[in-house]
Amino acid sequence: MLTTANMPTAVGFQLNTAPAAFDAKRDLAPGLYEFLHTLHQQFTPRQQELVAKRKKVLAASLEGRRPEHLRPSEATQGDWKIELPKWCEDQRNQMTGPADEAELVVKMLNSGAPGVMLDLEDSIVNQWNHELLGMQNVLKALRGELTYYDKKRDKEVPINDSKTVIWTRARGLHLNQAGVMPEVMSASLFDVACLAFQVDPAKLKHNLCMYISKSESADEALWWRDLFQKIEEMRGWPKGYIKCMALVESHPEAYQMEEFLYNLREHILGLNLGRWDYMASLIHFNLEDPEWVLPDRNTIPHDVQFFQNLRELIPEICHKRGCLAIGGMTALYPSREDAELNARALDVLAKDKKNEANSLMDGAWTGHPDQNQIAVDQFPAPNQMHARKENAPRYPDLRPEPTDVGKRTLTGTRAAIRTVIRYRNGVLNGKGASLLDGYMEDLATDRIYRLMIAQRMKHSAKVPIADDAGKSLLHTPELITQLFNEELDKLIANPGKDLGSPETFREARRVAEAMVKNGEFDPF
Repeated sequence: MLTTANMPTAVGFQLNTAPAAFDAKRDLAPGLYEFLHTLHQQFTPRQQELVAKRKKVLAASLEGRRPEHLRPSEATQGDWKIELPKWCEDQRNQMTGPADEAELVVKMLNSGAPGVMLDLEDSIVNQWNHELLGMQNVLKALRGELTYYDKKRDKEVPINDSKTVIWTRARGLHLNQAGVMPEVMSASLFDVACLAFQVDPAKLKHNLCMYISKSESADEALWWRDLFQKIEEMRGWPKGYIKCMALVESHPEAYQMEEFLYNLREHILGLNLGRWDYMASLIHFNLEDPEWVLPDRNTIPHDVQFFQNLRELIPEICHKRGCLAIGGMTALYPSREDAELNARALDVLAKDKKNEANSLMDGAWTGHPDQNQIAVDQFPAPNQMHARKENAPRYPDLRPEPTDVGKRTLTGTRAAIRTVIRYRNGVLNGKGASLLDGYMEDLATDRIYRLMIAQRMKHSAKVPIADDAGKSLLHTPELITQLFNEELDKLIANPGKDLGSPETFREARRVAEAMVKNGEFDPF
């Protein structure tokens, strides 16, 4: 197994490690170490094998052997169905946010949203204290016991009783956790097992439901299935007690969605188009192709064809098999301080979610309580599982080239550089997601920007990127360094509401540029 000594190093990522004084046998809940150890021995080696397989698939794609649909099998040809529980029939909006912010968790659960996803991954800083606090908040929320202190009202605000479905997003299979076992262990395993061990079904007010993230193959669904079933066996729970949904966030997974559902059919209740990580993955798997140099991110329409084809395929597969199809996050956020921005954000939200409803999605993702009702209102019924588009293609083109879409400009490159500095500065100050210029930026959007900058460095001799005068500008490594310097100077001179100090901005800039130039594009 991997140890902290032989782990691959990355400039922009520090392995989540328990504090030096931490003793798992002493400091974990009684019995939890033994529970984790049993699972670790069985599942961490398999996790490491799956991660190694991912690297081979990516390398093959960069050499021109790109992901494709699998051959017909029982998963695609058989007559099987998923049983959707009544308590999960309405998921027209799933509100999402970092699990380590108790106030936000309570507000999301009191928003009236049919579902709430508490995040231990992209929108939370992947550090020991943040993950443990997030886990504690999840356990309290599942029991209906979480509160926060409202300074304005001078009172503790509890979670209201509701039928809201709580989903917990565990860290993905690509991540490891150190400092608990002698070797590093799967972070996915650590998150799910810690929650499951500390859950008392008799005290739960909400079902135990997980969100699976960053998957890249149907084989990985077998890992999750076996983990859930082993935990159920060890806890004495009935088979299928743990339920889940899965995000479609990688280009290879998009070709294996029905097989993924089949492998997890006793547990899974739906698929979700995690479109920002999906965009990053699409760039990553096509990084050597100049035809895939994307335009400035915020000039790409929400219904661009590479999203739209997948957006329509997910409901076709899910409804055929009896489960839910959930749409992605709208990045532009409403504002209670800026009326013009607020109106624009809610208008964009309504159009985006209406497009998802028209694509036969059953629900959406949002991240702000003001978005909930607008999102819900775009869907005609609690779900659209009865609906299938006539003559819908089962094997559409999932790699339509992004021609005649948006603009490629120096201004867009600057915006990308500015955002990765600001995002990484937020991480250094304990924020896994930051509202920047009206857009909620987290690890997924940071990854998009890193890849976009790298694309432009690699292909600007073949793909025009216009400067301020409209002339094509080569994106050399020297130019990128110059732009990083200029944007850093602007941020230090005028940090606005950003957290931190000149020192953390400088470190954020160093890390962000190094990640781009070192080719660090995994979701770290």
